[in-house]
Amino acid sequence: MQNPNNTNGKNTLEQIARRVLLEHGFLPDFSIAALDELINIQKLPREAETTKKDLRALLWISIDNDDSRDLDQLTVAEILPDNTVKILVAVADVDTLVKKNSAIDDHAHHNTTSIYTAGKTFPMLPEDLSTNLTSLNYQEDRPAIIIEMIVDDAGDIESSNIYRAIVRNHAKLVYNAVAAWLEGKNQTFIVNSSISDNLRIQDKVAQKLRALRHQRGALDLQTLETHPVFDGDEIKDLQAEETNRAKQIIEDFMIAANDLTALFLQGKQIPSLRRVVRSPKRWDRIVEIAAQYNSKLPIEPDSKALADFLIKQKAADPLRFPDLSLIIIKLLGSGEYVVELPNETAPGHFGLAVKDYTHSTAPNRRFPDLITQRILKATLESLPIPYSQSDLTELANYCTLKEDDANKVERIVAKSAAAMLLSSRIGNRFDAICTGASNKGTWVRVFHPPIEGRLLHGYEGIDVGNRLTVKLIHVDIDKGFIDFEKVPANS
Repeated sequence: MQNPNNTNGKNTLEQIARRVLLEHGFLPDFSIAALDELINIQKLPREAETTKKDLRALLWISIDNDDSRDLDQLTVAEILPDNTVKILVAVADVDTLVKKNSAIDDHAHHNTTSIYTAGKTFPMLPEDLSTNLTSLNYQEDRPAIIIEMIVDDAGDIESSNIYRAIVRNHAKLVYNAVAAWLEGKNQTFIVNSSISDNLRIQDKVAQKLRALRHQRGALDLQTLETHPVFDGDEIKDLQAEETNRAKQIIEDFMIAANDLTALFLQGKQIPSLRRVVRSPKRWDRIVEIAAQYNSKLPIEPDSKALADFLIKQKAADPLRFPDLSLIIIKLLGSGEYVVELPNETAPGHFGLAVKDYTHSTAPNRRFPDLITQRILKATLESLPIPYSQSDLTELANYCTLKEDDANKVERIVAKSAAAMLLSSRIGNRFDAICTGASNKGTWVRVFHPPIEGRLLHGYEGIDVGNRLTVKLIHVDIDKGFIDFEKVPANS
């Protein structure tokens, strides 16, 4: 058997990913029953459904990553006579082909999410669905759920509506190219004038929605998520993902769409899954961190005060802001799914500063979104809700657990990729910041390359946010271990 510490190939990362998926209870491959079901679905006629509203003539566009093929959303804007703007978000109607309790649905239910590892993506749905039949692909007619909102000049949503329609993607665009064009860095962006005009309108509205959310306390956090860069099969670098104006368009519209979907179901007195981030348990440590930057936060959790602090620090030190963001994210705690029942109020989303929020805009990639889509469609058609309250409670708990497991899998494989990259640098010293400290261990992230590992020696007295110098002492590619020790001061 090949020693994993002597290999640096993408195939090795896929093998590691499969093993880690199984260890965490995931199914890396689809069952024979699911694949047989897929064959039958592929044979179904793909004629446009004339019973739904026909919105194919609108200038729908998709904006996603360069390599994304599972397109969940389209957007379009329309200026109204009173100078308000109608924003429409189309969400792929995955439920049309993926029926509840089918073999494909059973797989999606089991995994609950697509899992994006450094070695391979393991989709929640077969790719012939998620990248083809249920994807809002370029120049293809597709059924969709439409979330329509009227936005005024201040960024307030005056009214909204949700309904079903047939749509057609008229431009498949990618984040980096759109952002470069919007920011004036690339004027050779090839798209017709009508679509480019529409993009300008969408960008303007998205910025207003974002500004208003920040005024209300939404947190402006910026992390350094990375993806491996390969030369053939060999890993050469870890490249940081950066936000940009095009990503903000989609992010802001999807936040609004998810908020409006939650409010719609609440207004209909329908039980629903909510996505929440509770008030942070370690707010006291967040207060201490702010004090280190000569800022004072209230004793009790206050998203608006934290948002103002983050905005100030981003302006003061943009290069170090991702490090501060990572610390705050760790201290905020993870999100979870809960059930909101009629006449009850679920906790809100602390980080987004919204009270009502669900996940509904990525049904090709997340099972909670598919659950919400089925509830939404049943409500629109005055049919019985396909999940009982006890079903939803069980699903909320399970989806939260599996999301945590999926994050662990992605982190482990990412660390295996990082260990590959660092395997020739044992003994090197790095500037680092503490990103986690508990009885389970102390974790640090080095700045160049942006990689996290465990501090095995010299962790006494180190807490989240502390800066230190560390030395790389050990890596294990197979297990995703990256171990450091603290370098004594003046050493």
